[in-house]
Amino acid sequence: MHLRRLALVALLPLAALDCRAWDYPGHRIVNQLALAGLPADFPAFVKTPEAAARIAFLAGEPDRWRNAPDLPLQHENKPDHYLDMEDLDDADIPLDKLSEFRYVFAAQLSAARAAHPEKFAVINPDKDKDHVAELIGFLPWSITENYGKLKSAFSYLKTYEQYGTPEEVANARANVLYVMGVMGHYVGDGSQPLHVTKHHNGWVGDNPHHYTTWARFHAWIDGGFIAKTNLTETELAPRAKPARILEAPAADRDPIFTAVLAYLSATHAQVEPLYKLDQTGALKPGASDAPGRVFIGEQLLRGGEMLSSLWLTAYRKAEPDAYLRTQLLKRQPTTSDTP
Repeated sequence: MHLRRLALVALLPLAALDCRAWDYPGHRIVNQLALAGLPADFPAFVKTPEAAARIAFLAGEPDRWRNAPDLPLQHENKPDHYLDMEDLDDADIPLDKLSEFRYVFAAQLSAARAAHPEKFAVINPDKDKDHVAELIGFLPWSITENYGKLKSAFSYLKTYEQYGTPEEVANARANVLYVMGVMGHYVGDGSQPLHVTKHHNGWVGDNPHHYTTWARFHAWIDGGFIAKTNLTETELAPRAKPARILEAPAADRDPIFTAVLAYLSATHAQVEPLYKLDQTGALKPGASDAPGRVFIGEQLLRGGEMLSSLWLTAYRKAEPDAYLRTQLLKRQPTTSDTP
């Protein structure tokens, strides 16, 4: 065990040790970088200082839920933050065959565990009070589903802006900000390589390259390194990449889900490079151009770019809510109502 690391991790909040991708400051950076990447014609209400502060604050919301003791909430929330992609092989579910439907996937995984129990670790029920040990994560679904919620929020906002009251418009805008901020957390999770691998708390299983097995490696990457090297949004913002419309080749599944899987696959390709950087000592606090610092900065920038692109795509693809329009028109005064 590295004594230097033990001393540094002792400085971290205890909550940071609970397998979280980026501590709150890192998640704030991702949301702030996403705001910096939005085009000029994105709705102006999102860009006010008050709205930007709200979106940045909400970056930490899903981790705050993890602090609650309620087991049903933990069961629902914890798996939304990760996907152990190597375990898809044990379940014999190829990535290109992964269903965009969360519960279809859950059923597939359950069937795989029942058919080949020898491929999966034995679960100790005394250590699985929230019943998540048999799951390998739902991160692609949490991102895709929150995209759908945001698209819906923009859809009814566009209708309220035309036919609603000022109070309805204000409430609809508040909902947009909430979903934008919360979904940013999961997109940020997806830019942290240790959230898309079974090697999330140090390398497990065969280890021919002798990567670290340090259980608190995850906590150090999430926040300790960022804090010690003073990596900030102010430094990274000038390099924020502009949002783009997410398109995917014609396929038999949701195009956003396909784009999200591509994003997570690119993050997974950085798992071993991250471990190799650790071997070279590049992840210790150092100069601003240290390879480890550059690596972490690039992952935060990738998260911001993906989040900004999801926001922009949801806004551009959202059609005004036709059903809501019909309902709102019913309350408009007619000619016969006019004295």
